[in-house]
Amino acid sequence: MKALNKFGGFAAFYLAAAYLIGISLFLIVLDYPSITDPAQKVALLVEKQMVIFGTNLLMYVFFGIFLVVLSLALYERLKSGMTALVQVATVIGIIWAGSLVASGMVSNAGIAPVVALHANDPAQAALLWQGIEAVSSGLGNGNGEILGGVWMLLVSWAALKTGGLPKGLNFLGLLVGVVGLASLLLTDLTGLFGIGQMLCFVWLGIVLLRTSEKG
Repeated sequence: MKALNKFGGFAAFYLAAAYLIGISLFLIVLDYPSITDPAQKVALLVEKQMVIFGTNLLMYVFFGIFLVVLSLALYERLKSGMTALVQVATVIGIIWAGSLVASGMVSNAGIAPVVALHANDPAQAALLWQGIEAVSSGLGNGNGEILGGVWMLLVSWAALKTGGLPKGLNFLGLLVGVVGLASLLLTDLTGLFGIGQMLCFVWLGIVLLRTSEKG
């Protein structure tokens, strides 16, 4: 239990850091949201393919792996009071983690062939990247944070019922979960969900590491 708390705490801190660094790369270094033309997206991909590759690893592949660790640590912490609810939350957390890993791997696997094709046929490369990006976005919850939102709601609800986490953290988690589900209809809320979840991860990391030290 002590070791799993420690690993879960470090995982939570990684997830928060990945959000912060990844969002900074995505918004500032790449300025990706402002680029809507497929040809411009491929031109950016060709110019900064290693940055994009690394960002996908950080925000999707490694994020998913550490999310599994955190999900298992929370299951171990909360299972005694609300077993069925925590089991469902853990399964959803692992499904979410798998979808994120798949999203990052699909996107990264498509970089090399698109860059190679761009040298001879930029228009066809843009079309190919559109298809890859659509698949990657779907796997990465680009149409709304339903998996992340449901996971936050279930974990926070279970923790509120069992007293396994601080009440303030639980209420914040419930609010973030609602924002995640609302992003299905209001896509502008995705950024707010990310910021809220980043705060939850920092708080979780502190709680889990303190518990491991006391244990």
